[in-house]
Amino acid sequence: MASNILGKISKERTISAVVIVIVALAAILPGGIILAAVLYVISVIGYLELTKACGVRKGEKPDSLEITGIAAITCYYPVIYFVQDSSYAVMVIILSMMAMMSVYVFTYPRFHADQVMAAYFSLIYAPVMLSFVFLTRQLENGIYLVWMIFISSWISDTFAYLTGVMIGRHKLAPVLSPKKSVEGAVGGVIGAALVGALFGVYISSALGMDQIAVILAVVGGVGSVISQVGDLAASAIKRNHDIKDYGKLIPGHGGIMDRFDSVIFTAPITYFLIILLMGAHG
Repeated sequence: MASNILGKISKERTISAVVIVIVALAAILPGGIILAAVLYVISVIGYLELTKACGVRKGEKPDSLEITGIAAITCYYPVIYFVQDSSYAVMVIILSMMAMMSVYVFTYPRFHADQVMAAYFSLIYAPVMLSFVFLTRQLENGIYLVWMIFISSWISDTFAYLTGVMIGRHKLAPVLSPKKSVEGAVGGVIGAALVGALFGVYISSALGMDQIAVILAVVGGVGSVISQVGDLAASAIKRNHDIKDYGKLIPGHGGIMDRFDSVIFTAPITYFLIILLMGAHG
């Protein structure tokens, strides 16, 4: 009986993973409005999963704080797509905080300060950080470089898991995630750096850069470290609020936040590393 359940879960995870990869390819390869639209939908879902987990919402329907957050996301994505000026994006983020504080003030005492802070935290955590997938795709040679986000997260996760299963002995975060090991974490970093280097060799002729393999190895390795922090951070939030998964949207995985937790952390660091190490621009 147990083996049948495990087999069903494994099958669901595999099918879901394949679907996610197909959607990623269909959105990232053309980029532009298609990628922005897909990320917008993912961001809204992830935002609502986070606000619910953090106790912003007390009922089943989004409240006024969450609706304000959704409005902010709806303004933010057109700004980064059409305007492409970071100062305007920052303006939207700051105005979003002011809007949430206005809801807090004019509906007082409906919301507690902790709920307002959680709502704003959720806005930055999921939608804004995830938008760096789009911003990386918009960079020069972004059609190639954007894949480093997923090499630093999903590929790293695969190497960490396999290494941990084979030689994992020392617990990385025993209270937070007992199954993760120091050896697995190191394996994830090495694996992501290696795949990044190989990817760099593959695309070196397209980018015309001799050191691209070394640069992408660094991006992969550093991104892997950040990716694992992101994974543990999402787990910590779930443990703080006594929930197993953020949602049930993705069979075998949970919610958007369960599947994209590491990507959310890896996207900004990949974007900034590429700019710093390669001088890339939009």
